[in-house]
Amino acid sequence: MALRNIRTMGDECLNKVCKEVKEINDRTRTLIEDMIDTMYEANGVGLAAPQVGILKRIVVIDVGEGPIVMVNPTILETSGEQTGQEGCLSVPNKAGIVTRPNYVKARAFNENMEEYEIEGTELLARAICHELDHLDGHLYVEKVEGELMEATYDEDEE
Repeated sequence: MALRNIRTMGDECLNKVCKEVKEINDRTRTLIEDMIDTMYEANGVGLAAPQVGILKRIVVIDVGEGPIVMVNPTILETSGEQTGQEGCLSVPNKAGIVTRPNYVKARAFNENMEEYEIEGTELLARAICHELDHLDGHLYVEKVEGELMEATYDEDEE
């Protein structure tokens, strides 16, 4: 598949609310495959459609257990909290301390528009919250406690 250009902070596409996906067609399947390839190429943990300039409610995540495709995702439940370093492919070479829920339960559709629920803790919970924020036009920098730091790791965390 094709790699897509990742939009960076300042691009107005990143501040817009995305539209619900009504149906999965070949263009949407290609977008999802391209997003997964783009996420891996950039060493990311997640990628949302607006990060590649598409205002649709689609995210892909991989915390090391294979790709998760979330179409029209919604968070059903959260609990606990975790505070840690967070980065974003749309804010290159920066990181910040963000507090997120430690547990998340979400509902979404897969690439075949089959509904499912997913539960995650720690990194997966953080990634789900981070990526779903993108769908509503928000970047993690709005939640950073203190100042953004220069990222000192080799692989971007998302």
